[in-house]
Amino acid sequence: MGRGIGMAAASAGLTALLLSGCTAAPVPAPPPVTVTATVTATPTPTPTPTPQAAPPPEPVAPAPVPNAPAPVVEWGPAYDTGARPGASATPVLDAAGVPFSYTVVEGDSFFDIAQRFELPQQQLLRMNPQIHDFGETVYIGDVINLDWTKTG
Repeated sequence: MGRGIGMAAASAGLTALLLSGCTAAPVPAPPPVTVTATVTATPTPTPTPTPQAAPPPEPVAPAPVPNAPAPVVEWGPAYDTGARPGASATPVLDAAGVPFSYTVVEGDSFFDIAQRFELPQQQLLRMNPQIHDFGETVYIGDVINLDWTKTG
């Protein structure tokens, strides 16, 4: 028994001896590495313009065209429809028998005179600039022109 233990111990010692030579030799430290960094500015990219639709053209207003004055259509010669309330005097006639003038008498109104002689009141006012207040006021003895060719 003594021998078996001695042998086993010798074998273990030999194995340990043999294995001790198998360890790696220490690796020397690598030499220091020097790193040089160079900083270069990153170029700013030039933006590509986004295509945009062209703005619509400004509307061009047409040149103003002045209106021609409205034509003044004067009705034909006065036509006497006869005496009536508000226009009862006798008119003065020209050589052709057409009423030429009318003299206001009591109770007459400018509107009734225009109606009697079939003339628009505005035309009769244009023919008689001496009448004021749009014909609202006429006086006994006023002479009203009924001849549209002799206005003013």
